[in-house]
Amino acid sequence: MASTDVDKLVAEMRAWRHDLHAHPEFGFEEKRTAAFVAAKLREFGLDDVTENVGGTGVVGTLRRGTGNRAIALRADMDALRIAEQGTASYCSTQPGTMHACGHDGHTAMLLGAAKLLAEEGGFDGTVRFVFQPAEEWGKGALAMLDDGLMARFPFDEIYGLHNMPGLPVGKFETRAGAIMSAEDNFEITLKGVGGHAARPHSGNETLVAACATVVNLQTIVSRRLSPADIAVVSVTELITDGTRNALPGLARILGDARSFRLEVSAKIEQQMRTIAKGTADAYGCEVEVNYTREFVPLLNDPALVDQAFAAAGVVFGTENVAIAAEPMTGSEDFARFLAHVPGCFVFIGNGRDSAPLHNPHYDFNDDALILGARFHAEITRQRLAAPDAGL
Repeated sequence: MASTDVDKLVAEMRAWRHDLHAHPEFGFEEKRTAAFVAAKLREFGLDDVTENVGGTGVVGTLRRGTGNRAIALRADMDALRIAEQGTASYCSTQPGTMHACGHDGHTAMLLGAAKLLAEEGGFDGTVRFVFQPAEEWGKGALAMLDDGLMARFPFDEIYGLHNMPGLPVGKFETRAGAIMSAEDNFEITLKGVGGHAARPHSGNETLVAACATVVNLQTIVSRRLSPADIAVVSVTELITDGTRNALPGLARILGDARSFRLEVSAKIEQQMRTIAKGTADAYGCEVEVNYTREFVPLLNDPALVDQAFAAAGVVFGTENVAIAAEPMTGSEDFARFLAHVPGCFVFIGNGRDSAPLHNPHYDFNDDALILGARFHAEITRQRLAAPDAGL
């Protein structure tokens, strides 16, 4: 098995990451990023590189040996509509858009893994390198699946990772079962009759009804769900058509709900509709509820979690590998792939002093690049072990 110059690879990944960071692109707009990824994969000598999968997605295929099993490794490519406030020399050159979640690092790590595996081999079977668009708004995985990902590039299992601010670089965490939540969005529209602020009795304004609805929604988690179920219902916007001396005739309540089981999501929606109608009726208003499911829960396959821990032990050292203490109420588009094949999603440290994700001062920690690349390569070699690997 050939050996890669690790120092050179680290320098290359750092340069790739800085270039991607300086040129962020929003979901389904990742044309430059996708072209960059595809060019690198072809440079590494992959067997096949397919662009425009699900819009701007890229899938690279690498085969070694005669094994008939395939695994997928996934990275997300999109940036956020956030104006960067950092001072790095490679800061975003696109006003109002930045890599505030580390997808530039995820892409660079998977490219590094592709180069490692192309140069060194050490596995028997097929690896699919899946570079996904539009993770941030939960549409990219579905777009790739709708474009025939599983039929065109079949694989038996899938792995993904995310950096974690607050977790030291060199640390690794994951857990079996629920690890990230569903995200449901809702909009409740109340309709009444607006009027003069001095004569509320002459109309049927909606602001008081909206405020009562917001308060009543807080009882869903506290009084309608089992304490054993983790869930969050958050109202994030209250918008009316009123002004300083005019009572509104229209009010919109927007927000999101997080949960880890489909039954809990269904219960939240049912209770929300009941509360919205009951409150509207009490105030003499009409009401409409629009409830959508943007992200599904991310449920790690227990057997593949064990495999991920085994691979992480080699790369990070067993003393740096831990079971995540609790599920996260953040959401992740990777979950969509798990409706088709088993998989495992993991977290690697971005540093104790890292700014939070989706923060204008956030930056991916380059010291984590080689660890992510090596983890991708190690899980590939363990899951696609050559027949004589143990001899």
